[in-house]
Amino acid sequence: MTAKQLQEEILSLKKKNDVTILAHYYQPIEIQEIADFLGDSLELSSTAKEKANSEYIIFAGVDFMAETASILNPDKHILIPNPESCCPMAAFLTPEMVLEFKKKNRGLPAVVYVNSTATVKAESDICCTSANAVKIVEKISHEFDIDSVLFGPDANLADYTEQLSKIHTIKMPENGHCYVHSQIIKEDIKIITEKYPKAELLVHPECIREVRELAKLVGSTTGMYNYVKESNSNINEFIIGTEVGLLERLTQDFPTKRFYLAKEKLICHNMKKHNLDLIKYLLENLDDKTFEVKVPLKIAERAIKPIEKMLEFS
Repeated sequence: MTAKQLQEEILSLKKKNDVTILAHYYQPIEIQEIADFLGDSLELSSTAKEKANSEYIIFAGVDFMAETASILNPDKHILIPNPESCCPMAAFLTPEMVLEFKKKNRGLPAVVYVNSTATVKAESDICCTSANAVKIVEKISHEFDIDSVLFGPDANLADYTEQLSKIHTIKMPENGHCYVHSQIIKEDIKIITEKYPKAELLVHPECIREVRELAKLVGSTTGMYNYVKESNSNINEFIIGTEVGLLERLTQDFPTKRFYLAKEKLICHNMKKHNLDLIKYLLENLDDKTFEVKVPLKIAERAIKPIEKMLEFS
């Protein structure tokens, strides 16, 4: 069966069974094409709550994203096509580590990136996204009347936040990172900008500081997408410093513009563990509990508080 035939069957089953499919921008393009909603991780979880009226939601993303959707939508069935699709960056930080950092730095709030597990969120004071991290750190430091915060698990996002907010971020842990974004180095940017001198460089805040400082825009995946969407018509070349899935989406949506990846092989292999066959299987077996993500109530009740606080501050 071809990919096109699989897509057609999925769309038919989706409609018949009244199922909503959410897909992150880093998903393979053939999955993006059959999704009801595309976006960033928290954006999709909020969409599940606000716009998805179906009882069953298939979340094509990594584990922490499905967990967040489950926390925000306790009355819905959140299904992940491949349960082995995990986030290595989220794995850098454990709830025990958060408790140890708080013990050693009494009085400091723990700011946790939404790219973290539910158990880690449950031990934090507030969550943040790559788009609102600076604002969240500024507001929580004002509330606590301090000039330092605990921040994890991504050390590069912590550094970016500290750089803009001037508030010290104690990194939980010191070496937490996204293996896709952190592999981009200054030399890569030098090579690609020399090749495409007219292209504007857009990078994710999970990139290292040397790379961020060369960029026209430092932003989330949605931030980059919107920047291209709203760009002047005479700006038609962009270097994309994030996972290749966003470049594929931009190429489809803006065919008159040209996009170049900041370096080869910017691929999140964990995001790519989903495929059309798995999604079709789910649509035919919605009650297979192997694929359902359900955060235990005691964890969910604690984890939702820092998420709600973030939404209040945003």
